[in-house]
Amino acid sequence: MVRSLIVLSIFCLGLANFACDKSASTPKSADADKTSSTTPPSRKGTIGVSVLTLTNPFFKVIGDTITADAQKQGYDTIVVSGDFDVAKQQNQVKDFIVRHCAAIVLCPCDSRAIGPAIKEANDANVPVFTADIATLAEGVKVVSHIATDNYAGGKQAGNAMIEALGEAGGKVVILDFKQAESCMLRVKGFKEVIDAYNKGRTSGKIEIMAELPGDGKSDQGYKAAEDALQSQPELAGIFAINDPSALGARAALEKANKADRVKLIGFDGQPDGKQAIKEGKIFADPVQFPDRIGSMTVQSIVKYFNGETVPATQLIPTELYRKADGLKDPSLK
Repeated sequence: MVRSLIVLSIFCLGLANFACDKSASTPKSADADKTSSTTPPSRKGTIGVSVLTLTNPFFKVIGDTITADAQKQGYDTIVVSGDFDVAKQQNQVKDFIVRHCAAIVLCPCDSRAIGPAIKEANDANVPVFTADIATLAEGVKVVSHIATDNYAGGKQAGNAMIEALGEAGGKVVILDFKQAESCMLRVKGFKEVIDAYNKGRTSGKIEIMAELPGDGKSDQGYKAAEDALQSQPELAGIFAINDPSALGARAALEKANKADRVKLIGFDGQPDGKQAIKEGKIFADPVQFPDRIGSMTVQSIVKYFNGETVPATQLIPTELYRKADGLKDPSLK
C-alpha cells in the first residue's frame, strides 16, 4: 500500500513538473514568435568594394555611404583599401569572387592595370561597377561608371587659376596622378581652359611649365612642390589634383616663404581642404560629392538586379568653392 502511494506521488509530481514546464515554455514560444516577426528579411547578398585608399576621407565617405545604403536595400558589404597597390587590389577582387559576392565596386588603383581583375569577375559572371575612377583597360565589361564630372571640374580649376593670377598671368605647375583616369580628366580640362585663355594673348599668359607626380598624397605633394620651387623660382601657381597633394604643396610653400606669392588650386572639397580655403591657404577647389557617388552606385546595383537599364556612365557635377563660401560654411571652425 505504502509502495503504491509512493509510486502515485511520483507520478503526480511528474505531471506537476510537466505542467510547469509546459506553462513556462508557453511565454518563451510567444516571445520567439514575436522576435521572428521583427527579424529583418534575409540578406540579398554581399557587395565587395575596393577603394583606392581609406586614408583619404573622400574614399572613406564613398565606402561608408555604399555600406549604409546597401544595408537599407538588403545587402551586406565588404569594404577594403587597395592602398594605391594594383596587385593588392587584384587579389581583393579574387577574394570577392571566392566569397561569391553579388557585385563588385572598384575605385581602381591603376585604370589600365586593373583590367585582368575585372576580366576575372566578368568570367565569373559577377557584375562590376566603378566609382570615381574608371578603367581604361580594353576588353572588359563594367556595368556602370559613377563619378564626378572630372573633366568639367578640371575646367573649373583652370578658370579658378585664371581668376587667382589675374592679368599678370605667370608660370604654373600641375601636381598630377597619371595612374588614375579621374585625375587625367582633371588635368585635361585644366589645360584646355588655360590653352584657350592664352590663345591670341601677347602678354599675361599662363604658362604650364611641368606636370609633376603628386600621386594624390600629402608627402608626395610636398616633395613635388619643393622640386617645382627649385626649378621655377618665379612660380606663380600650382594646380594639385586633390586636397591631400594640395595641402602637402602648401606646406612646401610655407617652408620656402612663398605661400603668399604662389596661388594654389586644389580639387575635392574635403573638410581640411575647405578649411584651408577659408583661411586663404588654398585659393579654390572644385568640390566633389563622394556621398552622392556612393548612393548612386548602390542605386545602380539595385536597378541592375531588378532588370532595369543602367547608364554606362553617370557623372555628378562639381561646384567651385572659394574663400567666400568657406566664410559662410557652418561646418568649418
